[in-house]
Amino acid sequence: MKTLNTSMIVFPEPDLEFLNAQTLDHPALGLTLFGPAESNGIEKPGRIDYALLGSPQGASAFEQFADAINHPISAPKEKSDALWPHFPGFEEAMHSVFPASPPFLESINYAALEKAANEPDDHKRVYDVTNLYLDAIKALARKDAKVDVAVCVVPEFVFKNCRPLSKVYGPDRRRPRGQEVKLRRQMDDMFGDYDSKHYDFSLDFRRQIKARAMEYRLPIQIIRESTLRLSDENQMGQRGLTYLCDRAWNLSTALLYKSGRKPWKLSNVREGVCYIGIAFKRTDGDGRTACSAAQMFLDDGDGIVFLGDYGPWYSPEDKQCHLSREAAKALLSGVLETYREQHGKTLNEVFLHCRSTIEEDEWRGYQEACPEGVKLVGVRVSPSRGLRAYRLQTRPVIRGSFWRTSSRSGYLWASGFKPSLRTYEGFDVPEPLRIEIQHGDADITEVARDIFGLTKLNYNACKLGESQPVTVRFSDAVGEILVANQGAKYFLPNFKYYV
Repeated sequence: MKTLNTSMIVFPEPDLEFLNAQTLDHPALGLTLFGPAESNGIEKPGRIDYALLGSPQGASAFEQFADAINHPISAPKEKSDALWPHFPGFEEAMHSVFPASPPFLESINYAALEKAANEPDDHKRVYDVTNLYLDAIKALARKDAKVDVAVCVVPEFVFKNCRPLSKVYGPDRRRPRGQEVKLRRQMDDMFGDYDSKHYDFSLDFRRQIKARAMEYRLPIQIIRESTLRLSDENQMGQRGLTYLCDRAWNLSTALLYKSGRKPWKLSNVREGVCYIGIAFKRTDGDGRTACSAAQMFLDDGDGIVFLGDYGPWYSPEDKQCHLSREAAKALLSGVLETYREQHGKTLNEVFLHCRSTIEEDEWRGYQEACPEGVKLVGVRVSPSRGLRAYRLQTRPVIRGSFWRTSSRSGYLWASGFKPSLRTYEGFDVPEPLRIEIQHGDADITEVARDIFGLTKLNYNACKLGESQPVTVRFSDAVGEILVANQGAKYFLPNFKYYV
């Protein structure tokens, strides 16, 4: 076991910015005291016009949940207020009206949904379930309804059966074998009722519906019916849930963000700095072909997604993906051009965050795409490969601990004991991120501090902070949506469509 030297420091919890530039480190407390960063004030609340898509049972459960979050909710009295903050009610916290009765409701037949979710063919099952929700979205489009976000309530059997590793058996207790599926795909003209389009989409319902709904410019919020349970008690045989106040916070911030308003921003950030996460997703085929994608995050917390090129980027030798010079140039040029179209602000520094190493030829392509006078730095952010740290006390290592091992590398514990909450929420010994400046020049401590700040930009959860920065936290999900849904007609650049 290694003994850490005295270069270990602990970053203070990064502050967030709320309404009127007020700052606090915890998003729930900041929203309670000040309100969202993008707000006209509690006196002029906005409104979230959402569409509710689900079975009659799911719709009823959501309406009861929506009514509940329009009122104050506290955790049980014996529980910590620091760990489970009081929810003051949606309008009070988000400065927006969230109607308990949905402005738009599209009911989905429960029997049809159950039948589709029990189809033995994996591709057909997920495709048909997605079609039922997509038909509801199309119905909204025909009404020319102005919808901010679509709430898709899914029964537990959809969650269970419509994921990549789900297995569903037919009445004869068998599933289509891989060879059968392959022959169907190659000879679909011999199967009059079989649609080969099934294979053009992800086997994950969540990621397929998000991709296909982009054609209608509609952000999606998926909620399992079990999440809508109003009781704080977890009964035997039920899915374990956090307290209702916690679920209210998480859903409320997600809905506010997907409706087009940011709940909070990072505080004290350097002007003109952006962070780009480079993501890869391997395709089904020869094992080497992969697609690249870039996720750009700005100093105001906004996100942009750009789809790169397909190519033989995966190397079986080092089990990493590496772009060619031309592909790297095209990827960074594309995301910067998208940024100019949407924002147009001057950039001063660009930090690339990659899980893989950045090879020299790849780096030259990125340099060629970077505008003159803009500082470019390539950083690898990856798991720690087994390194762990232990405190002399019984508590785990403190979140924000940074061990500077050299002028260009170090280890950051983004998970760990949180002093303000007086707890560690994990079950295992906290795992650090290895941070390595591979190209360009920057202060490693400043790079680590920026990465630590980016752990607070997950608007899908109202938490003090995540274990990974947003630049790499969603890379797999974004890659899956872009790559595994080749039949999708449109991919939009706004990050809210992907989370």
